[in-house]
Amino acid sequence: MSNQKKKPSGCGCANIPISLILVVLGGGYWWFSQYGIPNISQLFSKVQQISLPISTPTPIASTKPNSNPTPSASPSPSATDLEKLEPATQPASPLPAKPKTPWEQKAIRGVYLSRYQITNNASEQTIRERVRYYRSQGINTIIHGVWGNACTMYNSQVMQQTLGYQSCPNEFQDKWLDWLIDEAHKQGMEVHAYFEKGIKIDENSPVFDLAVSRKWIVPGVDKTHPGVDHYVLDVEIPEVADFFKNILVEFVTKYPEIDAVQWDDYLGYHAELPGKVDRTANLTKFVQLLISEMKQANPSVSFDLCHHNPYWAKRYFAADWQKWNVDRVFIQVYNEENFQEELKYVKQTDGIAITERQFHHLENLVNNPEVKSILIFPLDGQPESTVSKLNNLLQ
Repeated sequence: MSNQKKKPSGCGCANIPISLILVVLGGGYWWFSQYGIPNISQLFSKVQQISLPISTPTPIASTKPNSNPTPSASPSPSATDLEKLEPATQPASPLPAKPKTPWEQKAIRGVYLSRYQITNNASEQTIRERVRYYRSQGINTIIHGVWGNACTMYNSQVMQQTLGYQSCPNEFQDKWLDWLIDEAHKQGMEVHAYFEKGIKIDENSPVFDLAVSRKWIVPGVDKTHPGVDHYVLDVEIPEVADFFKNILVEFVTKYPEIDAVQWDDYLGYHAELPGKVDRTANLTKFVQLLISEMKQANPSVSFDLCHHNPYWAKRYFAADWQKWNVDRVFIQVYNEENFQEELKYVKQTDGIAITERQFHHLENLVNNPEVKSILIFPLDGQPESTVSKLNNLLQ
């Protein structure tokens, strides 16, 4: 059999000549020396871009709220969350209110209107315009006559049943007081019903002869005001007391929106009446009953009084009004005598009533915060011009 050579096994690297290996290594050294080593950082950045599958462990339930809830499970954002997301738009701050003048700071800035202001069938338009005029002049309260000389300026069943008269014999429209109250309230004002002359009458009263025949009058002439002879209806007589009580109850029931009733110094007996009888206690009892009955009929109505200071009222008019349980008291100062001394009482009560003759005191009264209210009684009988003068003085 012929002898054949065996084929070498493996890659045969051992048979590569050493000279060839040296050539390859030398060429590689030359290449790296010419082109350098590639940027290692670029190499690693490419490695980081390669996504490798990493097993994620099952999450453990936590008591903390999920800070990144899925949209489907997300609750409506709260107001606090919204404030964090975008700045809140604040509403524009209101302009500061104009500070009130000393006159505007008075609780009541009132004017008296005689009951004769609504005679001659004053129309609704006239009455409403009159209210608006007084408001434009800085007045916030109208004190309007509704009674005087023992008769009403509205139709009264009590008058009709007791004295045979429905009202005073003056022409007025039946709704005049309703219009007055309505317009005043629309203007932010009040209406106080003024019971002029109180329990006194003169010979021009439609019930004078009847009162004399029934012996309702206190003997003697009341000369409180020179030149005018007044007669006092005696409220110590039960029939007279009931008449006044029924009149007042009827009034606050007929006009439930009235803000107050006001009586003045004619609610009293003049000290110089014949007999020198002290009627103080009986007058107190009468007024207390009057107020009590009125409050039962309409608790929201204020019973006010414009009278002399407590000493003079009790000493000269048997009017111990400090015991009457009235709601408000205004001191009547219609003359210059002892004006400064009267201010002591004014500061202790709800205000002062003056006439145009005291307008030279106006600045001091207005600027005195202890004078809570100022009421104006027009002596000349022309309230619109008096109030206009008042407003000009306050400018």
